[in-house]
Amino acid sequence: MTKADIVNEVSKSTGVEKVTVQKTVEAFMETVKTSLGKNENVYLRGFGSFIVKKRAKKTARNISKNTTIIIPEHFIPAFKPAKVFVNKVKSNVKKK
Repeated sequence: MTKADIVNEVSKSTGVEKVTVQKTVEAFMETVKTSLGKNENVYLRGFGSFIVKKRAKKTARNISKNTTIIIPEHFIPAFKPAKVFVNKVKSNVKKK
């Protein structure tokens, strides 16, 4: 499902114009990105959490040059679904 599909579904189910729904969806995504950029997690009860994870420093290999490189510690965005969300997906997948 793409962003356009989500906008269409929300527009159909709520009766709100697609342009308004698209602006809302884009504003939501921008807010999540901004919050994670400030190292603030976003919690949506019953859906999940957008969190910032810290990756530790590690040693890796560049196989084309056969050298060792150090990857410094860094932060990445992640999504952790709520239990209700996980259970809904598990039960729907089993039925098919």
